[in-house]
Amino acid sequence: MYILLPILFLGCNDSEEIEEVYDILSKQEIEDLQFLKEEEKMARDVYLFSYDLYGQNIFKNISNSEQSHMNSVTTIIEKYGIEDLSLEGRGSFSNKVLQNLYDDLTTLASESLEGALIAGATIEDFDINDINNFIENTRFQDVEDMYALLNCGSRNHLRAYSNNLEKLGISYIPQFLSLNEYNEIVNSDNEKCNN
Repeated sequence: MYILLPILFLGCNDSEEIEEVYDILSKQEIEDLQFLKEEEKMARDVYLFSYDLYGQNIFKNISNSEQSHMNSVTTIIEKYGIEDLSLEGRGSFSNKVLQNLYDDLTTLASESLEGALIAGATIEDFDINDINNFIENTRFQDVEDMYALLNCGSRNHLRAYSNNLEKLGISYIPQFLSLNEYNEIVNSDNEKCNN
């Protein structure tokens, strides 16, 4: 409704005015959303890979949550008429950074269950750090709300991977978040996020 109504009122105005309805996100905001869609897909695909190897419910459950995250980003992408750069095939990404990360993390996951859990913690560490930056870049409340929802879910995922590693006597060392940020997350209770 938000996008369609202005177009109805514009009627026969020239195409430049119609484009203004869609072209309201900055280039940075668009790039962030395009990257995030593939970042969530990368997470889902790594977790599906790990589930296929080890059959552990943590990977299945969190991969389902990542699909919900992808759907949330897709809703915003479609609302604002942004090109979706994500590829259909599992393990395939248009963004080379994410393709390399997927390749590296599935290699790590294939080595052991511990490696798969470390890969999971790494993804959530990376994801939270990125979303924190993306929140700073946006001027739109609906986009910020979506980011906040995904960040909530990712914090819960990070807690789950960290707890499973601790049970194996392994402490995850954050690579993207500061140690203080990481400790604040994993030492707090799970949050209600609806995903």
